[in-house]
Amino acid sequence: MTALATSALYAKDIEVSKAVSAVVIDGVANESAWAQAEWLPMTELMVGDMPAPEDFSGRYKLLWNNGQLFLMAEIIDDVLWDNHPDPIDKYWDDDCLEIFIDADASGGNHLTSYNAFAYHIALDGNVLDIGPNKGDKQNYVILNDHAYSRWTRSDKAPFAITWEISIKIFPDTFTEDNPGEPLTLSADQVIGFMLAYCDNDGSEEREHFVGSHAVEAVNGSKNLGYIDASVFGKIVLKP
Repeated sequence: MTALATSALYAKDIEVSKAVSAVVIDGVANESAWAQAEWLPMTELMVGDMPAPEDFSGRYKLLWNNGQLFLMAEIIDDVLWDNHPDPIDKYWDDDCLEIFIDADASGGNHLTSYNAFAYHIALDGNVLDIGPNKGDKQNYVILNDHAYSRWTRSDKAPFAITWEISIKIFPDTFTEDNPGEPLTLSADQVIGFMLAYCDNDGSEEREHFVGSHAVEAVNGSKNLGYIDASVFGKIVLKP
């Protein structure tokens, strides 16, 4: 597909090590496997103004095995906001992690297709994305079988939050009616990837959207990842 936007500005592809031991998704992140992964920053502003560190700051690690990609994120956030009980109602305006995945790193438009995924991981664990249009309405879909997450936090604000997430990588042949099987991952595989956090401190809309990869603005907007996978970075799976 033709890209809608200039590619993400990143220095190099991120190399992701294969987990040498089991990763338990419990939000504790005390597994020895995490010690082999390097910290990566979340410092690129895409919506709003740059928050103070106690309002939002984040970093993350990645690992993989043959069945899934593992993500661990450490987030500082002074307000945890979840104002939409219906999981498909304006989920992007609640606090959530957004994980962008393009299985074959092909880039291109994915706004109403599964050419790539923009998984919003809500505080309640629901996994949301925009699917193909049905009639004249935008189709928001729950894809809870694609990612499993748990998080824990400190007792007082600003909260120190630890997320752990396992993500199955589905190809662009996925459909809701015929999902097929997730890919078996292997060394040297290249996957399109970006991570971001929607931060809301109690407003009608999210106040900040901060991510892992710099995105070049198109028509004044850097909020392009949910439309165009060409702004993702790339990860390379290493033995």
